[in-house]
Amino acid sequence: MFHVEPTATDDPQPAPPEALTVFGDRLEIAEQYHEALAGDGVVLGLIGPREVPRLWDRHILNCAVIGDVIIEGETVVDIGSGAGLPGIPLAIARPDLSVTLVEPLLRRSDFLQRMVAELRLDVTVVRGRAEEKAIRAAVGEADVVTSRAVAPLERLAKWCGPLVREDGRMVAIKGASAREEIDRDRDLVGRSGITNLRVDECGKAVLDVPTTVVIGTKRRIGGGSGKRSRTRNKKR
Repeated sequence: MFHVEPTATDDPQPAPPEALTVFGDRLEIAEQYHEALAGDGVVLGLIGPREVPRLWDRHILNCAVIGDVIIEGETVVDIGSGAGLPGIPLAIARPDLSVTLVEPLLRRSDFLQRMVAELRLDVTVVRGRAEEKAIRAAVGEADVVTSRAVAPLERLAKWCGPLVREDGRMVAIKGASAREEIDRDRDLVGRSGITNLRVDECGKAVLDVPTTVVIGTKRRIGGGSGKRSRTRNKKR
């Protein structure tokens, strides 16, 4: 059983009203995840103590709402998942998705494994780096590859590109400088097969500050029929 130790930072923050809108009848699961981040997440160094009062709006809800740009039933690979952001909030809000978390550090991947078990999420955790051939073979190709605060776009595309199926999408949570980053790295990102870079905002209907994402599409190689194909991740 995954045990969450309380911290001496602040009392647990109650879920804001918009959390019910985002998570619906799975809000209790989101609250358990919030408690874990505020407890063991801080103890293990996955979340800074100063972030505890901002866990709901700046982290959990900020990540969950990227489901706005993900189609029902799609496969999602979250690279550099860390404390499970954005993959775990997304999986809580969208149980229709097939989510895989990729994280290289043992301490973090162990935390993710325990969280998935405790929250009873249908999520796969894979320990390794997205750029490793073994990880690419284990994960396969996904409809969507997500990330949050992992790397600049040019480097991110190198890691994401091989994991995105043809006509699939890279969805990266970015900040206010997203458009400038696209202008700077567009050509280099294109070399990784990720094209049509654009900025979108998620959660506009529920969040005071929407989540900014950069979306890029994996270009189709060759003439092909253009039919949509998927490789489903195997659940462990």
